[in-house]
Amino acid sequence: MEKNTGIKRLIFAFIYSMQGLYSGIRHESAFRQEFILFVVLATASFFLDVTALERFAMISVLLAVLIVEALNSAIECVVDRVSTDNHKLSGRAKDYGSLAVLLTLIIAAGTWILILLD
Repeated sequence: MEKNTGIKRLIFAFIYSMQGLYSGIRHESAFRQEFILFVVLATASFFLDVTALERFAMISVLLAVLIVEALNSAIECVVDRVSTDNHKLSGRAKDYGSLAVLLTLIIAAGTWILILLD
C-alpha cells in the first residue's frame, strides 16, 4: 500500500483530525463540556481589555485543556479496547489521564484569574 505524501497527506491528516473532534464532541461528555467552555471563553476573550499576548495565553491554555482531554479519551479508549475487566494498571492509566486533565484545568484557571485580576 502506497503512503500518501505532500498535500494529499495533509488533507487526510486534516480529515482524521476533524473526525477526532467530531467523535470527541459526540461521544465524550467531558470533551463536549470543555469544547463549549472553549468556544464561550475564547470568544469572550476578544471583549476583554487584555493585550494580544494575554489573549493568546488565555486561548492557549483553553486549547491545552482540549488537547489533554483528547489524549485522556484516547487512553480510555485503548484501555477499554484491550479489556473492560477491572485491573489495577487499567485503573491507574485512566487515573493518570484524569489527573493530567485536572492539572491542565488548574493551569487554565490560574492563567485566566491572574490575567483578569492584573
